Amino acid sequence: MSRLVVFLGAAVVSLGLAMPVSSQTSDLVSHNALRVCADPAALPMSDKTGAGYENRLAELVAGKLDLPVAYTWYPMATGFIRNTLRANRCDIVMGYAQGHEMVLNTNHYMTSAYTLIVPKEGPLAEVVDLADDRLKGTRIGIVAGSPPATHMARNGLIGKAKPYNMVFDGRHESPIMDMLNDLKSGDIDAAILWGPIGGPLVKQDFPDLQVTPLMKETLPPRLFYRITMGVRQGEKVWQRKLNSLIRRNQNEINNLLTDAGVPLLNDMGTGLYGDGK
Repeated sequence: MSRLVVFLGAAVVSLGLAMPVSSQTSDLVSHNALRVCADPAALPMSDKTGAGYENRLAELVAGKLDLPVAYTWYPMATGFIRNTLRANRCDIVMGYAQGHEMVLNTNHYMTSAYTLIVPKEGPLAEVVDLADDRLKGTRIGIVAGSPPATHMARNGLIGKAKPYNMVFDGRHESPIMDMLNDLKSGDIDAAILWGPIGGPLVKQDFPDLQVTPLMKETLPPRLFYRITMGVRQGEKVWQRKLNSLIRRNQNEINNLLTDAGVPLLNDMGTGLYGDGK
């Protein structure tokens, strides 16, 4: 699965081409800086000005390690991992979906899900799953090829859907903001977005919209994902160091993500984090 813009979807986008992984050691990891691979134009997650919540997460991690942050900027698209982490231009990707073989995953630091975004005062405000009859006949914005599209097709919602590009260069276009602006203007009735993207954007710029995590879908593909930090394959010492850091600072990480507007779920994706479900 990709980084989920997994856009994921599965962030979310394929991040590189599969290739054999040679033996590597933590000797490649810099001791002078936290070297981070990141997209220079991927708000709300990261950008070159440091305004994204993954930038703030990098600062948090670097602070715990008593290191400065040093970025390698590269668009989050095909070849990202090959040209950054594997090329030893950096040592960590802040947000990466659990289980992808292109990186060595740390323990996950958050679980989140795709979300349904609708006007707060509209007729869809109480909808919590894609099988709800109130969605019939509506026009829903969807990232083309993302996991929720399968659920939309299963529930007869694809015919009137408006697709938006999954793969794009954020320096030149912004289909996610286009989708939310279309929802605000009434061109579409609802939007479905990966929560760590849609949640922060709604919190920042769309106060009349609400974000509802899709936690009721029982058939595949799943709509929740555990997000880790990605490091080079073979660098187990570095991975263990980060695992320990995540474990010791999980509350601070949760607060950072919550403040940004990221909807956090429990590990099984069955309820909001901390609600006891």
